[in-house]
Formats: sequence, structure tokens, C-alpha cells
Amino acid sequence: MIKNVTFFFALLFAGMSVSSCISDKNIVYLQGVEGTYAVPRDIQQAFELKIQSDDQLAISVASKNKELIEPFNNNTLIGGGSNGNYNNTTNVASGVSYFQVDKNGNIEFPIFGTMHVGGKTCVELSKEIQARLISGNYIRDAVVNTKIMSFKVTVLGDVKNPGVQNFEGERLTVLEALGKAGDLNNSAKRENVLVVREENGKRVTYPIDLRDTRSVFDSPGYYLQQNDVVYVQPNKSVRVKGSTSYTLLSVSSTLVSMVVSVVSLIISLNK
Repeated sequence: MIKNVTFFFALLFAGMSVSSCISDKNIVYLQGVEGTYAVPRDIQQAFELKIQSDDQLAISVASKNKELIEPFNNNTLIGGGSNGNYNNTTNVASGVSYFQVDKNGNIEFPIFGTMHVGGKTCVELSKEIQARLISGNYIRDAVVNTKIMSFKVTVLGDVKNPGVQNFEGERLTVLEALGKAGDLNNSAKRENVLVVREENGKRVTYPIDLRDTRSVFDSPGYYLQQNDVVYVQPNKSVRVKGSTSYTLLSVSSTLVSMVVSVVSLIISLNK
């Protein structure tokens, strides 16, 4: 009897070990990354966030002539603005204007009127405005900087804190967004995380396998853009109560507990 019990426990332990290995393989992120990037590699994707409709822009214009920057101080468009500042050390004055990009990708810029900014990077727009100010003799020493105030992405599905997230800056990766959402739950599917995006009037999806290093870093969805949706699929067999797999898992756990109790009783009676 004791030999049979020992054999049973050996089988049970082996089964649990195999199950644990399979589980780890399905959960661990970026498998093989230490080998893939053992030698540093150049980053293939050159990412720059492009301005889109509904973006909020802050455009600053600096000059040594304080009077010339007055038309570029605007605190009435988006929230509060700056009334400009003057640096006594460099004798440079700067003013900031705030803009909401309309559905056509345009803004109303002082002096120039309607400007199409959609599809441009902040650097490209800054250079364009600066060149027009200088070439038009408006501000001969103009220095222009453009910043996207914030942009939002939505993380849904089997994560700890799903919802809409607002980010500052112009560089956000899918890993950072998932991290801010509290990471995936253990029951989530790592092999098919979807990034849903609107591009050129069309909706596209980029599937990402978080377990696969190349699938993550080489995906067009690795760097997120304004209004992206990241969806993490749940494992239905674990998450949905009442499903066959869920019921089987619950019954199996109960049976194992019962068997362990019975075996313990038998061992104690045979002592």
C-alpha cells in the first residue's frame, strides 16, 4: 500500500512539474531576449510622433525683441497659457501659444492664419514656422519649439487597471502602457495582444506576442500613437465561470485535495 501511495505521489508531482513548465512558457515575456540582444543592435524603427486631429499643441516663439513675440502669447485657447517670460541672462524673450488641431489637421496661427499641421512632426512644424518668421522679416532671430501637450491611449481587457491613459511626451511603447495598466493578469493571453489604430482613414490592427522578442520590438504597434487601443485577450477557460474548462479545473482541484486527505488517513492507519 505504501509503495502504491509513493508511486501515486511521484506521478502527481511529475504532472504538476510539467504543468508548471508549460505555464511558465506561456507567461514569461520576451523569451530569448538575452540571446537575441547579446550583441547590441541598432534600433531599426526611427519613431517620431506625428501631429493628428484633436491634438493639443504648445508652440513657443523666442526672440531678443520682447515686443515682437507679443502676438504669440495666447492663454485663451487651451487651458491656461503663458504670458511670456524674459531671461535676463541671455536677454531672450519667449511667448507660448496653445492650439487645438481641428478635424482637418489645421490650426489658426498668429499672422499666418490657417496652417495645415496634421501629419507633421513637432520638429518639422517648428522648422516651418521658424523659416516663415525669418524669411518674412517678422522675427529675424526667431527660435520656435513645438510640443504635443498630451495624448491618450486606451488599454482594455485582462489587465489589472484597464481604462483610458493620458501621457505627456512624444514616445510611448506598448510595454510602458501595459506597465501603467498594472501589467497583465496571470490569466491573460500573452500571445495575441492587439494594438488597434486608425491610419489614413482606415482601422488597422497589429497583433503582438509578448513572449516573442522580435514580435514585440519589430511590430509597428510597439510605439503607440494618439488614440491607440491596446486589447489584452482573457483566457476564457480560466476567466469564465461556468465554462467546461473552468468546471474541470475546479473539480480536479477538489479531487486532488480529497485524494491527499485519503492518502494521509491511510498512511496514519498503517503506522
